[in-house]
Amino acid sequence: MTHNIAAWLTDMDGVLVHEEQALPGAAEFITALRDRGLPFQVLTNNSIFTPRDLSARLARAGIDLPEHAIWTSALATATFLADQTADQASGGTVYAIGETGLTTALYEAGFTQTTSDPDFVVLGETRRFSFEQITTAVRLILGGSRFIATNPDVTGPSAEGPIPATGAVAALISAATGHQPYFVGKPNPVMIRAALNRIDSHSESAAMIGDRMDTDVLAGMEAGLRTFLVLTGSTKREQIAAHPYRPTEVHEGIGDLVPYVLASEPALSAD
Repeated sequence: MTHNIAAWLTDMDGVLVHEEQALPGAAEFITALRDRGLPFQVLTNNSIFTPRDLSARLARAGIDLPEHAIWTSALATATFLADQTADQASGGTVYAIGETGLTTALYEAGFTQTTSDPDFVVLGETRRFSFEQITTAVRLILGGSRFIATNPDVTGPSAEGPIPATGAVAALISAATGHQPYFVGKPNPVMIRAALNRIDSHSESAAMIGDRMDTDVLAGMEAGLRTFLVLTGSTKREQIAAHPYRPTEVHEGIGDLVPYVLASEPALSAD
């Protein structure tokens, strides 16, 4: 057993919940973290929803998770762009394609929406793409706006099966412009490091839990965290060998990690 993990990051879909239902051990894992006083963040590449929306969704599934413990690719993107424009006294400008989760995060980070020469074109998850929006994005990028996307996932889950996601639409815009976006969400370790900064933790004493080798495990590994793959989501055991890297450990589900939490102690404050 890996002991002395002082902070935890975990993916949401495929780890804590599946199709609005809590996965076995998920509620117990979050309760153990809170009872032990261990800092943690729940990460999701989904940029559609605000942390308040997601907290309510998890509550309906029986998982008690406060808003401040949720870190979305929309929040990570807004934080990244705020850092990029920190020297602009007037604040940054964006043309954003996305839902409330993205537009709210950008607004709260101080960005103004515009179609007049914005600093960035920001693409997020949405179920309401329009040809007009795509055309506007293409023309703005060709005009010099920098192209940012919340995450590279090409498909997303739905009750009826996979649906096109941010990465697929980004590919369409890239084909029309010749410009590749900068993806902020997993597997970019930028999202992991920003989450650790939120809880004042360090990679050497932190762990990342996920259900995907190509996003969760890769991001955690590149950020220097111990990584735990759970087999309740996208990656199956027989698919692990296809990747040139390995997680620290593989488990059937997040419930297997409750004893790890109970064996851990919060990091001592430098004060």
